[in-house]
Amino acid sequence: MSLTPSHPLPAGAGAGAAPAAAPKMPSQVPFIIANEGCERFSFYGMRNILTVFLMTSLLLAIPEPLRKGEAKEIFHTFVIGVYFFPLLGGWLADRFFGKYNTILWLSLVYCVGHACLAIFENNLRGFYTGLFLIALGSGGIKPLVSSFIGDQFDKTNRSLAQKVFDAFYWIINFGSFFASLLMPIFLDRFGASVAFGIPGVLMLLATLIFWSGRRRYVHVPPTAAQDPHAFLKVVRTALLARRDGEGRPGLIIAALGAMLALGSLAMSPQWGFVIAFCFALVLLMFFGGVGAWIQLPRARGVHPDEAVEGVRTVLRLLVLFALVTPFWSLFDQKASTWVLQADQMSKPEWFKSSMMQAINPALVMILIPFNNVVLYPLLERAGVKLNALRRMGAGIALSGVAWIVVGGLQLWIDGGQSVSIVWQVLPYALLTMGEVLVSATGLEFAYSQAPLAMKGVITSFWNLSVTIGNLWVLVANASVKGESVTGYIQSTGTSVTAFQMFFFAGFALVAALLFALYARGYQLQNRYRD
Repeated sequence: MSLTPSHPLPAGAGAGAAPAAAPKMPSQVPFIIANEGCERFSFYGMRNILTVFLMTSLLLAIPEPLRKGEAKEIFHTFVIGVYFFPLLGGWLADRFFGKYNTILWLSLVYCVGHACLAIFENNLRGFYTGLFLIALGSGGIKPLVSSFIGDQFDKTNRSLAQKVFDAFYWIINFGSFFASLLMPIFLDRFGASVAFGIPGVLMLLATLIFWSGRRRYVHVPPTAAQDPHAFLKVVRTALLARRDGEGRPGLIIAALGAMLALGSLAMSPQWGFVIAFCFALVLLMFFGGVGAWIQLPRARGVHPDEAVEGVRTVLRLLVLFALVTPFWSLFDQKASTWVLQADQMSKPEWFKSSMMQAINPALVMILIPFNNVVLYPLLERAGVKLNALRRMGAGIALSGVAWIVVGGLQLWIDGGQSVSIVWQVLPYALLTMGEVLVSATGLEFAYSQAPLAMKGVITSFWNLSVTIGNLWVLVANASVKGESVTGYIQSTGTSVTAFQMFFFAGFALVAALLFALYARGYQLQNRYRD
C-alpha cells in the first residue's frame, strides 16, 4: 500500500478544472497519539515484569514446581480481564457518556490501579485489586481510543486514516519498547514500588495530555440509547418474531446456548470462575449469533433494511474475529511462556529474561513503515493485492511458524543443550511480522466495517477476541494437569512445555486456513462518517 494516496478529479472535471484540495490531517490527532504512547508505556511497563515479579516475589509461598503454572494463570487471567472490559467501555460510551468522557473517567481508575501495585507490592489482596483496576481502566478505554481516532476523520480526509492508524500502532510499540527495556532493570535495581510506580506516573501524564485536547476533538454523541434500530434490538426482533405456519428455530438455538451457558457457569467449582464465565460468554455469542442469522429476515419491516444488513455485517465480522482468537493465544504467551523459556537459556548476567520482549516493539516500529513504503507497493507492482483480510490470514499463519521454531528450541533445551537466548530472536521476528499483519490491520478494519452507531461496541468485540485467545491458554494449561493427558504427552517423548508449543502452532495454522477460506466470500465495507 502506497503512502501517497491518489485523488482522481471529480466526474465531469476537465483538464482546466482546479485540482481537488489535498486532504487535511486533523490537528487534534497528535493529542490522541501522545496519550496512547504514554498509556502504552504504563501498561507494558507493568505487564512485562508481572510474570517475573510473581515468580520472584509475590508467589514465593507457593512450592517452586507449582509456581510457574500459577504465575502463568494469574498473568493470562489478568489479560482476559483487560480484553473483556472493552465490552463495558464500548457499551457505556455508545449508550450513555460518549467516547471522550468514558476514556477520561476510566483513565483515572487506571491511575488508581497503578498506585495500588506500587503501594501493595507485598500484599496479595491489595496487589490483585490493583490488577483488577488496571484491567478495568485499560480494557474499558481500549476500544474507544482507536475508534475515537476514527471519529476525527470524515469522507474528505479518510484517505489519511490508515496512516494515522499505523502511527497509532507505531506509538504503542514505541512506548512498549522503552517499557520492556527499562522496567526489568528498575525492578531488579530499585524494587517493585519504583518499577510499578513509574508506569503509574506515565498513565497520569497520558490522562493530562488527553484532557488537554478536549476543545479540539470531534465528539460523536452516543446514539445507541435513542436508536430503535440498534444491533441488539434488531437481534431481539429477529429471534422473537413469529410467522404464520412457521416455528422459531433461531430462538430455540439461542435458548439452547443460554442453557449451555448456565451449565458452564455451574462448572465454576471444577473449572474455575474465569474459564467457566468465558466459556459461557462464547456459548451465548455462538448460539445467539446462529439463531439470529437464521431468523434475521423476520426483522425486515420492523427495522429498515439498512439496520438489518448492518446486523448481518456484524455477525459476519464475529466469525472472522473468532478465527483470529488462536493468534492471540500464541501472541500473549510471549510475556509468559517465552519468558519462562528464556530463563532456561544462556545469557549475560546483566540481561534479564523479560528484556527479550523489547525486540517485539522494536521490530514493529521498523516493520510498519517498511511494509507501507517498500513491501506493500512492491507486492502491488508484482500484481499481488494485499487487502486487510489477506494480511490478517498471513499473520495468523506466521504466528504458527514462530511457535514451531520456539518449540524446536524447547526440544533443544530439554535435550540438555546450552541454548543461547539469541536464538529467540528468530521466533520473535516471525511473531512480530504476524502481529503487524493481524493487529495493526485489524484496528482500522474493525472500525471501517462497523455501522456508525456501533463503532465502540464492534471494536470491543475485536478486543474480546484477545480474551477468548487467552481462554484457550488457560484451558490448555488446565488440561495438562490431568493424568491421562500427562501420560499421553510422556508417551510422545516430549516435555509438556514442548508439546504445548507444537499444539499451539498447529492450532494457529488450522485457524489461518479456515480464515482464508471464509475471507474469500466476505464483502469489505467502507463505513466512515460523511
